[in-house]
Amino acid sequence: MTTFPTDLDPELVERLVESGGGELAVKMGIEFVELSADHSVATMPVEGNRQVVGLLHGGAHVVLAESLGSVSSAIHAGPGRFAVGIEINATHSRSVTSGTVTATCTALSLGGTLATHEIVVRDAEGRRLSTVRMTNMLRDRR
Repeated sequence: MTTFPTDLDPELVERLVESGGGELAVKMGIEFVELSADHSVATMPVEGNRQVVGLLHGGAHVVLAESLGSVSSAIHAGPGRFAVGIEINATHSRSVTSGTVTATCTALSLGGTLATHEIVVRDAEGRRLSTVRMTNMLRDRR
């Protein structure tokens, strides 16, 4: 079950619940555990997200991180606004072949037009697998 901030835009909660976080997040088995603009957590199974030699795909790390960073930025944007990713980079420092990984998203900068987050992906033993930095532009809905 996902923990949402008490003051979260009800429309965003409805979209997240109805979509499961989006089609790709659902396909990859991403589960949002805790969501806020400052600190968010999600998990993803390694199984089903591995590349040809059996390691968790580097792109899967980035999808998990971007999913979490995007939602955190959308929460920060607030009602009547949305977040659009404009930059992402990842450093992979360790591989994993099984189990579940956990991503923790921490706000680095929450402004009126940009939000930047660092997302760290760890294995079940708490070892850092990758570090991702993402910046979203915050826009008004038209």
